[in-house]
Amino acid sequence: MNKTKFMTAALLVLTVSMPGMAQTQDAESNRGAELLMPLKKNLKQALMAGMQEGPVNAISVCKDQAPAITAALAAEGVEIGRSSHRLRNPDNSAPEWANKVLKTYLNDETDRAPRVVSLANNREGYVEPITIKPLCLACHGDNLAPDIAAQIQVMYPEDKATGFRLDDLRGVYWVEYPAAE
Repeated sequence: MNKTKFMTAALLVLTVSMPGMAQTQDAESNRGAELLMPLKKNLKQALMAGMQEGPVNAISVCKDQAPAITAALAAEGVEIGRSSHRLRNPDNSAPEWANKVLKTYLNDETDRAPRVVSLANNREGYVEPITIKPLCLACHGDNLAPDIAAQIQVMYPEDKATGFRLDDLRGVYWVEYPAAE
């Protein structure tokens, strides 16, 4: 095993066993993390490019580009997305199995390890938490600039995704895929 794969496996710590959930240090967690990586990378690149023109523009990037990026990464047999307990975009609702993991993260702030979930029909799910970083506070914090708050209200009139603080759980990335043979 090369050093990078070893470090990745080492970072995915063992989780408390839950019904329907596997330990996260196995090959399935690596597979789930690999399937999610392009989504995380592409969303970050688009958001950073949007932020170059200011946070108000970044809101448009999230509304217009994020769904297209997500859809482009879904392959045959693979579903992928991001969700939250406080949605900005109702189209980002997660499947029930991912919501169960999200609730687990919300109930135990000390346990935010990625999870692999055994699903029906020989499928697996993988979930990683999304936490609030300093840059996120511009659009998701509890003290928004008036122009940002106004743009959010225009683009997302049902928004529930503000009021977060640094390191709060913002939501989850999730991916569902066929289990390994």
